[in-house]
Amino acid sequence: MVSSKKTYKIILSGGGTGGHIYPAIAIANELKRRFPDAEFLFVGALGRMEMEKVPQAGYKIQGLWISGIQRKFTLRNLSFPFKLMSSLFKSRRIVRKFKPDVAIGTGGFASGPLLNVAASKGIPSLIQEQNSYPGVTNRILGKKVNKICVAYDGLERFFPKEKLIKTGNPIRRDLLEIGNKTAEGKAAFNQKTGKYTLLVLGGSLGSKRINELVEKELDFFDTQNVQLIWQCGKLYYNQYKIYNHQENVQVHAFINEMDLAYAAADFIISRAGASSVSELCVVGKPVVFIPSPNVAEDHQTKNALAIADRDAALLIKESDLEVDFENRFSQLVAAPEKQAQLGKNIKQLQLVNATRDIADEVEKLLKLS
Repeated sequence: MVSSKKTYKIILSGGGTGGHIYPAIAIANELKRRFPDAEFLFVGALGRMEMEKVPQAGYKIQGLWISGIQRKFTLRNLSFPFKLMSSLFKSRRIVRKFKPDVAIGTGGFASGPLLNVAASKGIPSLIQEQNSYPGVTNRILGKKVNKICVAYDGLERFFPKEKLIKTGNPIRRDLLEIGNKTAEGKAAFNQKTGKYTLLVLGGSLGSKRINELVEKELDFFDTQNVQLIWQCGKLYYNQYKIYNHQENVQVHAFINEMDLAYAAADFIISRAGASSVSELCVVGKPVVFIPSPNVAEDHQTKNALAIADRDAALLIKESDLEVDFENRFSQLVAAPEKQAQLGKNIKQLQLVNATRDIADEVEKLLKLS
């Protein structure tokens, strides 16, 4: 263990989506537990959800004027060089003023400029790559930082092998005991006995395509004796809240008690963002992944394949939903052995100590500061 006599300064950057923000907050919380006197500063992207979520978690944050490059040609791309220069300039100013002992990046627009500046100034730096197929930003940063914490095997294709540490992705600690919370979860969400419960998750903002699918299949779910806990996302709640008046359907903009929602579920439909995949490995329930095709490097499909290829989940591409969904879901409902096998196999892929192991690596870097 590192001596805590010195008051450490720790800078973190990650955001854009919950999959980048919540791991950064989890790492900060663990480091704060180890170093109560440490000073923390987050750096995010102006206008993105981290500017709200990080202060809610009790940490200071500064914002950069930065966004990603759109894959299709758009006028917004013309501003990217100016945003990048602005963000690099502000990152230098932040690092010079804050004087961090270590820099941690968990992905997202802002982590590129901030970690690039920190590493170039010789500040011990670590990135946490959540996906099985890293984005361009982290592949560039991988050449410059000291350590790279990953959740999947085979990433030496993209990063220097000697820097890789397989830790997994940080998860909510309350998910570790959901096996004892089934009755509590069913009661919390008023689930009827004698029916299956399907939990539908579309990511922190919601999924247009998954919501369209669920709306279309409501009568089909009735024929399968399935009731729904449907997290549609705040962007879509006003559109779908009318179904709260329908028997066996609950529509939520956001679910705060995710441990109880997971505990109540018999089946789960989910996107395949890295944090979601890591949580679902711990939850150990039958999962149908419907990965978003609209993300950089199509990394959600690659994340889902890494699970489905081990017979640990079902994978249905958006383009196949009309043809495959009803048939494959009804087969799953009718096959208790398949349900048990999927749950057992996905749970074998869990890495429950990721937050602790990442913090251990940060502690080693602090010895260098």
